[in-house]
Amino acid sequence: MQVSTMADLTAKGVSPDILFWVGCSGSFDQRAQKITRAFVSILNKVGISYGILGKEEMCTGDPVRRAGNEFLFQMMAYQNIQTLNNYGIKKIVTACPHCFNILKNEYPPLGGNYEVLHHSVFLQQLIDNGTVRMKKGESFKGKRITYHDSCYLGRANQIYEAPRKVLEALDAELVEMKRCKSNGLCCGAGGGQMFKEEEKGSTRINFERTDEAIATGANIIASACPFCNTMLTDGVKHAEKEESVTVMDLAELIASGIEN
Repeated sequence: MQVSTMADLTAKGVSPDILFWVGCSGSFDQRAQKITRAFVSILNKVGISYGILGKEEMCTGDPVRRAGNEFLFQMMAYQNIQTLNNYGIKKIVTACPHCFNILKNEYPPLGGNYEVLHHSVFLQQLIDNGTVRMKKGESFKGKRITYHDSCYLGRANQIYEAPRKVLEALDAELVEMKRCKSNGLCCGAGGGQMFKEEEKGSTRINFERTDEAIATGANIIASACPFCNTMLTDGVKHAEKEESVTVMDLAELIASGIEN
């Protein structure tokens, strides 16, 4: 896919409407790359002007701060802020709740002040104003979808309705798990846990959470976070339900049903 970097756009004197912050998962993880491609395909289809930082994008520093390495976080954050400010970035959209939370809430005290949107909110806005229109018909007819609340979207930032409104644009049945919204259960990857071995216990959190999702009878578990996607996909494999249950990001669901 041909995606313009901020360096390319600036050289041409172009200032895009949004910066798409791809994030580490969206850049390097093979599964999360599909989410990145899906979101970019939506932007391309509806003609939104955007750019990415490309090789100038560093990790936001979220995992190292959660794991306790404040010094390394500050170094990474200051470098990112310098890059963003040099390009005069005003609006950032990201598909990762961890990137969203730290850019929105923890960069301003360090001099990084931007309008930051998670892609679920951005997609909801595009659907509400008619920019994104879904195909009428059979794309998700008869499918049952359950949505898993990411901790950094839900409890940390009170974003519960936007992802559900996005899913309502699909002609599918939306079912809730018993633990949802402010009472939702973590997938088990937050707080830097994605990058370390779990502590000993009777079961893994992601197995328990996935079992709750499967119990709803859903064919699709919708997530809005690459970490959650990984953990829930592992949970589906563990439950040996890969034939009947798929884990998909909101962007992938919209991209597969959007009008050309």
